[in-house]
Amino acid sequence: MGVRGFEQRLERLVEGGFARAFRTGLQPVEIARKLLRAVDAGRTVGLHGPIAPNHVLVALSTDDARRFDEYADVLEHELTSELRERAREEGYRFVGPVRVQLVEDPALRRGDLDIEATIRAGPGGRVGTLVLPDGRRLPLGEEPILIGRLPTCDVPVEDPRASRRHAEIRPEPEGYAIVDLGSLNGTTVNGVPVKEHLLADGDVIGIGTLVLRFETA
Repeated sequence: MGVRGFEQRLERLVEGGFARAFRTGLQPVEIARKLLRAVDAGRTVGLHGPIAPNHVLVALSTDDARRFDEYADVLEHELTSELRERAREEGYRFVGPVRVQLVEDPALRRGDLDIEATIRAGPGGRVGTLVLPDGRRLPLGEEPILIGRLPTCDVPVEDPRASRRHAEIRPEPEGYAIVDLGSLNGTTVNGVPVKEHLLADGDVIGIGTLVLRFETA
């Protein structure tokens, strides 16, 4: 399970100060475990597999919120990564942007926490981004994205092994699908050849030497 390396990653990110700050009291790993349980419990059945909550509020007592304040941004980022990792492990899908947010609840006692995990759909009930090799991000919308060697393609490919109109990313009711357009050398997702594949968060698309990553972000 991903939480095994959770605290070590946090400590590296804050240069060791994290461990000193949280020797006692509510521990971040407790938050991660309860968050994942809430996400598992909140999943629902979809046409292409389970849909998981993508918007999570973590309510902390006033005292704990103050203790976590210095590292709140880092903790939210790492908890979001844990949520994405659980979705990849379990085959969950998201229908909106993935976000974990720490909030203060004065009604809670020190050491207590409350998790609210909900499914919030993005525009059209889907959300997605293509991460290009140079780090640029191409938001996906309601129109198909064409990938190929033609200069008019939305994602042009210079590799001669790519076809002129190689593949297309199409909006579907529960997300986005990569569809091979009868290319000569094929399209892969996570190294596996596909003709049509509903994309999940973190999927890696291969077209010749071009590598694209799909994220629900």
